[in-house]
Amino acid sequence: MKRATQKMTYWIMVAVLVLAGAAYAQENVASNVMKMAAGQKAKVTGQILKSDKDSFVLRDGRGMDVLVKVTGATLIKEKKSNPFRGAKKYTSEQLVRGLDVEVEGLGDADGALAARDIKFTQTQYLVASTVETRVTPVEGRLTTTEGRLSQAEENARHLSGQIQEVNAISSAARSGAKAAQETADSAVAGVGAANERITTTDRTTNARISSVDDYEVKSNAVVNFKVGSAALSSEAKAKLDQIAKEALAQRGYVVEVTGFASADGDEAFNRNLSRRRADAVVQYLADNMVPLRRIVTPFGFGENLPLADNQTRAGREQNRRVEVKILISKGLAVPNGDGSGSAGK
Repeated sequence: MKRATQKMTYWIMVAVLVLAGAAYAQENVASNVMKMAAGQKAKVTGQILKSDKDSFVLRDGRGMDVLVKVTGATLIKEKKSNPFRGAKKYTSEQLVRGLDVEVEGLGDADGALAARDIKFTQTQYLVASTVETRVTPVEGRLTTTEGRLSQAEENARHLSGQIQEVNAISSAARSGAKAAQETADSAVAGVGAANERITTTDRTTNARISSVDDYEVKSNAVVNFKVGSAALSSEAKAKLDQIAKEALAQRGYVVEVTGFASADGDEAFNRNLSRRRADAVVQYLADNMVPLRRIVTPFGFGENLPLADNQTRAGREQNRRVEVKILISKGLAVPNGDGSGSAGK
């Protein structure tokens, strides 16, 4: 009887250590959430710690947590390295814990980052989804057995009569859990370092191909519109003339055109209006000899992603706009002797 009681107490101690470790890790997820300024443009990279239906918590390289919101306008796609195929599209349900992602967007009124683009490689997704498949069932079993372990612990207290000893065990369990969390953090850092070494090797052996889909902004312009109108003003045409001139002087470039609307009127009407504004800009650039193959698919965001407060007249004027960016492909850049670079047309 004494030997059986000792064995039961041993397994209870092990279970308490495991559960305390899991609880400690959960309590420390997204403990340092960073607030984004409303309308602030941001680009962050990091690992998903916690994911819900329409949002997730991202931890960046500085250890800061960012709340990212996913909307119907968010583009989720593969950050591919093969230039000879299209990028694979993903859904918000595939944004799993442990996935390394790159997010671009604007800060919203709640201090979160409203995502416009979310990118990750296919390799990163396969690794993260495999880990998620194994971790989730284990968490479920721990939750199911929690009540039974609590009852067994109470029975052990009555049998041994050593309540103070059990309290000491619980304290030791928390210390062990903290040590386990530190070990896990070290493991994650090791994986990140390994991924960085692999990426560095890939860049060394095939740098131009691996970065052919990476672009940097060479120049940009914003043209504004009157209420309910998609007609270009003389000022807007002057800005687009300059953009067309700069684009035609570049090599390996594409032009990104995105339309927006203020909150005046019906939401569906504003989304259609923003598309018409983007189409008007594309038409004007094409008329000014910018090849259509250089213009990526234009998109209208409607009332989403405002630059300013829609409650004020000045803010609404700023939000009735089209943003035009000239993007230069890093992968097609050919270094010159003086350290500068150019890219093939």
